[in-house]
Amino acid sequence: MSSAYLPAITESIAQALEAKSPSEAISIIYRVLENPSSSSTALQIKEQAITIFLDLLRHEKRAEDLCNLLTQLRPFFNLIPKAKTAKTVRGIIDTVAEWTRAEKRTFLRQRVEARLAALLMDSMEYSEVLNLLSGLIKEVRRLDDKLLLVDIDLLESKLHFSLRNLPKAKALLTAARTAANSIYVPPAQQGTIDLRSGILHAEEKDYKTAYSYFFEAFEAFNALEDSRAVFSLKYMLLCKIMVSHADDIAGIISSKAGLRYVGPELDAMKTLDEDPIVHRHLSSLYDTLLEQNLCRLIEPYTRVEIAYIAELIELPIDQVEKKLSQMILDKKFAGTLDQGAGCLIIFEDIKTGAIYSAALETISNMEKVVDSLYVRSARI
Repeated sequence: MSSAYLPAITESIAQALEAKSPSEAISIIYRVLENPSSSSTALQIKEQAITIFLDLLRHEKRAEDLCNLLTQLRPFFNLIPKAKTAKTVRGIIDTVAEWTRAEKRTFLRQRVEARLAALLMDSMEYSEVLNLLSGLIKEVRRLDDKLLLVDIDLLESKLHFSLRNLPKAKALLTAARTAANSIYVPPAQQGTIDLRSGILHAEEKDYKTAYSYFFEAFEAFNALEDSRAVFSLKYMLLCKIMVSHADDIAGIISSKAGLRYVGPELDAMKTLDEDPIVHRHLSSLYDTLLEQNLCRLIEPYTRVEIAYIAELIELPIDQVEKKLSQMILDKKFAGTLDQGAGCLIIFEDIKTGAIYSAALETISNMEKVVDSLYVRSARI
């Protein structure tokens, strides 16, 4: 870009539109975008300039400039809301996709559309992602571009996980892993496969297996200095917490690799709303701890007021009542709720003596012996 920027005002846009040639108009727009002003008026003018800029670059078939535009506009993206950033980036990628179709650049178009699908995924526009991927994946499979196929399968797996369709998410992850096993995949892509594998295993509460996958992902991302390394590390710590091995956390964090990420990044585990994976599993852990605490509180009683239990555990009565009802249905303890009296009645836990189970086992074994003797006598 030129060092002499133009003011981000309506007159500059008019000057670009009245330029004698597209090249001159592009130069003017470049200089408008270089303006460091961050006022609301300047940002609005720059948004208009970007729209005009995209049309000019597409018309002039300057594909390289289109591709570089995302990098050049990063300072601008830092000044505008995320929603506008997503809209602008999507517009740029849409423009590149149109150009690839016009130039019949099939392989490039497929990669651009895959990138657009990833952007839509980040914006949680799930229906549009499904529509885009449904046609794209057929083309890629027909051309047998396995490297791109791995990316698409991973993206679609992430999509179905977000839609809570876990069987479909697992099937697509398996497809991605199968395709990856037949080719060389870059370390970053392999790390992504391991990260998604860990997330799905954690969702099934197989935290031991999930930890091993998160560890592999962390090793890959840490070596590449990829920002996803900190997420892998957080999920590793989460797995240790979920299997009651919190004592191992200090050792993990104090390792040479772990020390690089000590600080605000790991504090994100405390801010649950910022990470849906951490939020989901810590919510599950909260429910488990709540059940354990309730069981300890009601243990001495055969009949106790729900309000008294709620007071002891410092939670709303309706929440405690709902949780106790769920625990009864899940057979966490034997009892019933007398809602009229506002009481919980706990039934005595009748323990079956060992002699009964031993007697049943003996009878079962005797039955097998009799059947065996009957078969032998029939042969004689």
